[in-house]
Amino acid sequence: MKLRDQAYQRFTRGLLAREIRAGQFVSQRELTELTGMPLGAIRELIPRLEADGLIRTVPQRGMQVAQVDVRLIRDAFGFRIMIEREAAAQFALHAGDDAFRRLRDDHEAVLASAARGANAALIARAQAVDDGMHATIVDALGNGIVSNAWRVNQLKIRLIRQSETRLDADLVAPVMRVHLGVIDAIATRDPVRAAEAMEAHISASRDRALGLDVAPIPDASAGAVRARLHDPRAAAPRAIRGGRR
Repeated sequence: MKLRDQAYQRFTRGLLAREIRAGQFVSQRELTELTGMPLGAIRELIPRLEADGLIRTVPQRGMQVAQVDVRLIRDAFGFRIMIEREAAAQFALHAGDDAFRRLRDDHEAVLASAARGANAALIARAQAVDDGMHATIVDALGNGIVSNAWRVNQLKIRLIRQSETRLDADLVAPVMRVHLGVIDAIATRDPVRAAEAMEAHISASRDRALGLDVAPIPDASAGAVRARLHDPRAAAPRAIRGGRR
């Protein structure tokens, strides 16, 4: 593996481990310390990070990790909806029964552990199961370009989660149940229902990140999915409702 690719992996690992924070200013020297990579690799890394929208160069100040703002939240979750609606529909049509069984087993195992009490290890496991479900469904499209673009976007989602929607002990069981509802909707083999369930799930996450008046964890049933998709208030941030700016 090339040094610049190793540097990219270590940078993204730092994001996932919260060693690198949204909006943080970093120098090339700090990036060498954070990644443990030589300066030459960092210089090759920077254009890729800029192209992926993970950092930007600020005149007179240096490089800044992507900031979490309304635009980033809307763009990142909008990208997810665009990709994962179709991925869920195709998964409903083509995934084998074993794939659904594995997804259910993973979530139910976390639920069983959560019933005995959540700790840091379980939260990390739940986050991995959460991410893994979405990755499994997207990767099933068999399109490397889509999968790679989706993973870059997930790094931005992780930045958003750092400050807005981090999975914690109180959310482990509810999130696993919501996921099981989405899995059940996809397992009906109805591509329309699958796409709607996935969109409703991602939209609810987006709305929580935006600070909208939504239930802490939405119902993932088919009726709730359709009701939410047709709610005209669902896309309007609290800050601009009623004409406020």
